[in-house]
Amino acid sequence: MNPRSEPLLWVQLLGLAAAPAELLLLLLLLAGSDPGPLPGLERLLCWGLGALLPAALLWQQPADVWSLLLLQTPAKGRSEQQRRLSCLQSPLPLKLLAAAGALALLPVLWLSDSQAAIATALSPLRHSSRLVALLLAAALLGLMLWQWQQLLQALWLLSRPASQLATASPLEPTEPQEQRLSLGLPLLLPEPLSLAVAGPGTAITPEQQTEEQQRTDLNEQIP
Repeated sequence: MNPRSEPLLWVQLLGLAAAPAELLLLLLLLAGSDPGPLPGLERLLCWGLGALLPAALLWQQPADVWSLLLLQTPAKGRSEQQRRLSCLQSPLPLKLLAAAGALALLPVLWLSDSQAAIATALSPLRHSSRLVALLLAAALLGLMLWQWQQLLQALWLLSRPASQLATASPLEPTEPQEQRLSLGLPLLLPEPLSLAVAGPGTAITPEQQTEEQQRTDLNEQIP
């Protein structure tokens, strides 16, 4: 058993590559409308709706590592290795680190909203209401928090040794639906990656080298 053979764990790492684009999109969404008389309160409400509430939900039901938000691997179609990995995906330190991502989103939102005026001309929501911009920004914050937790879980599982995976108790097929937040259509059934294993090298003994040299000399003497 090797967690590195699971392709979905590697796909979850792509959330890190999407982070710059999501930060830019957050700035453009907030640039579409002028802030109200209490921008600080608006930012707090947006953060509470888009980061704090999802963090509380993900604390109770961590994101299923086999879910890509729109698609997922069906619970009954998961291999024994996947069910063993699901058992290891949410230790307490990892849940605390994932929840800390919600706190980090508050200064991100605050800074983006305070600097949003520089991108007003590029915003796709120009002349829209402030409420629409805040609701879309809250949805984007929830997506970023989801990806943050999935990124942490994927890194954690990819670093698990085979010995720990072999001793883990696999979850029952019905348990992921009860203990994990598994979103998406159950259509993903990727094949495990085939990891090449280098075989042991064959050493050439001095006797074999001498015999091969004698054969070469004999072939050169024969016209």
